[in-house]
Amino acid sequence: MSARDGQPDFTSPPGGCDAHFHVFGPAQRYPYGSELRYAPPLAPLADFLELAGRFGISRFVFVQPSAYGRDNRCMLDAMREVGPQTCRGIVDVDENAPDEELARLDAAGVRGVRVNLSPVKPFESGFAPKLMPRIARLAARCAEIGWHLDFLTPGWLTEELMPTLKKLRLDFTLAHFGMFQAKQGVEQPGFRQLLELLRFGERRCWVKLTGVYRMSAAPGFADVAPMARALIESAPDRLIWGSDYPHLSFADRVGSVELWNLLGTWAPDEATRRRILVDNPTKLFGFA
Repeated sequence: MSARDGQPDFTSPPGGCDAHFHVFGPAQRYPYGSELRYAPPLAPLADFLELAGRFGISRFVFVQPSAYGRDNRCMLDAMREVGPQTCRGIVDVDENAPDEELARLDAAGVRGVRVNLSPVKPFESGFAPKLMPRIARLAARCAEIGWHLDFLTPGWLTEELMPTLKKLRLDFTLAHFGMFQAKQGVEQPGFRQLLELLRFGERRCWVKLTGVYRMSAAPGFADVAPMARALIESAPDRLIWGSDYPHLSFADRVGSVELWNLLGTWAPDEATRRRILVDNPTKLFGFA
């Protein structure tokens, strides 16, 4: 199913935000990194904006794809084209990048840094402690300038990181429902801990309702619906939505409209959708 198949079941309220998507430019202009997880597509900004227009989306949070490593130029060029009033960015940078570099990125509209591990990375005993130096350094630096951390980790690693996440003193997002596999249901220990984390302490955690095809094993992604509804019931003010466009290695199996319509089934009332699409991203990303 292509991005143009089908019709949206609803449109976003004014100020709606796609809080997680990627753009890809010509390879000769924006070369890829050395550790590719997928065959990068050509996914120009114009194609994404056409799709967003069909949904009524008018605010955008660009996320640096792993294919470009820490070369954020493609994303930053697209952000410059859109303009600072309606877009923000999440970059991948070295935790020891110069202050001047972070200041430059902040001026460009960047508001966060990825902690990005392959979502299909197999379990590795003792791996979580290897991430601690990067997480601690980035957390301190991001807190100083008002940024947040954006985690993409396989579910087993998200669960192992729970004690660390509880100690963070800045906002942070968990992409793709924390990558907990839907076939294990809402009662799996890691997902139960996620629901608790959303209510914990100063409530720094935000969850992205994104990438359902990465966790689902059921037709129509039906097995993800109980997880989505549990999150909405637990913390509707800590959820944001993103298309995960252009869906990368899943693009031949899913359609963007199909994914958009899922939100309408999870949150059939307009007030809840307004929170997820407008109010929550406005607060997290500082839209005017």
